[in-house]
Amino acid sequence: MQHDTFIGQVQARARLDSRGSAETATRATLETLAERIPADLANDLAAQLPREISEHVLRITAQPGSEHGHRFGQDEFIARVKQRAHTDDPKAAHIARVVFEVLNEATTGRTMDKVRHSLPEDLRQLTLAGSTG
Repeated sequence: MQHDTFIGQVQARARLDSRGSAETATRATLETLAERIPADLANDLAAQLPREISEHVLRITAQPGSEHGHRFGQDEFIARVKQRAHTDDPKAAHIARVVFEVLNEATTGRTMDKVRHSLPEDLRQLTLAGSTG
């Protein structure tokens, strides 16, 4: 999936008013995901994404002493997305679900299955909820 298509899908499904908002939603979700999953899995995910989008993941995994592989659930995930996206809890949960939905379509093989397997059950459910969940 190309960058413009990915961002366009996030914008449309999350009903965001601009591409900039879709970029922010994507960045917030992917940076938070990169903090949560092991670095090698984050790098595998990034390898399947367009360069402009993969940079959000790699920015976290490449930082010396960066946080990744931390254990936190859905509430903390949403709180971090909320902070990064400068929004409220319901909107943060919605944009995260949308980004996960588009990630499912943008990746091949079992990459997203591996990502889900590395997450606790409550967060795994968020990744499966979809844009209408």
